Amino acid sequence: MLIPTYNERENIAAMVEKVFSLPRAFDLLIIDDNSPDGTAAVVKQLMSEKYAGRLFLEERQGKLGLGTAYIHGFKWALQRSYQYIFEMDADFSHNPDDLPRLYDACASGGADISIGSRYVKGGSVVNWPFDRILLSRCASVYVRMVTWMPVHDTTAGFVCYTRKVLETLNLNKIRSVGYGFQIEMKFAAWRLGFKLAEVPIAFTDRIHGVSKMSTGIFKEAALGVLKMKWQSFFKNYAKTLPPAT
Repeated sequence: MLIPTYNERENIAAMVEKVFSLPRAFDLLIIDDNSPDGTAAVVKQLMSEKYAGRLFLEERQGKLGLGTAYIHGFKWALQRSYQYIFEMDADFSHNPDDLPRLYDACASGGADISIGSRYVKGGSVVNWPFDRILLSRCASVYVRMVTWMPVHDTTAGFVCYTRKVLETLNLNKIRSVGYGFQIEMKFAAWRLGFKLAEVPIAFTDRIHGVSKMSTGIFKEAALGVLKMKWQSFFKNYAKTLPPAT
């Protein structure tokens, strides 16, 4: 399980405790971008006092972007024996109780990637203003129109990847840094023939801390989708041939 953090001191201890209280055992890597609020210090205390061998911390030198944080985490996981690698936010907008359902969609449901989706039947968004919901929905529709990718929640950041997906992808070719990273990862995997499944979730706006989302981020992702689609005619995302199915 990978969680990137920047100024999540108010949330991180509760999130760690919640993940480790689940019936299914998960290991957890926090990738912290030198949070000035002391997020990393909280994680270190939990590592030493309660969760040695299950909780891990990678500290980076500054705020380097969501995409590079996840790529860092993916490479860390691939150096170890993990077969399922999850990504989620630290602020409880993603409910850890949904993790087993994402796992089951891959482990027994046949998916190569499972996506916690707001925009399939049974999914929902809680505590977001109408204009933000509309912007997010329109962004996903736009991505589907440009890429033809059969995913309703293209910007979703609550995802389970099987090891074979991350081993096949050339992660160094994933260029998006902000929220466009979520789109490009799904698009690259889909282009390589991997099966993507959406699992309905209730997405809840954060209670503590400050959201990193903005209209500018959506604009950046929108332009990035056009560039990504154009480059896909010339770019091969594969590091190795996809495993036979």
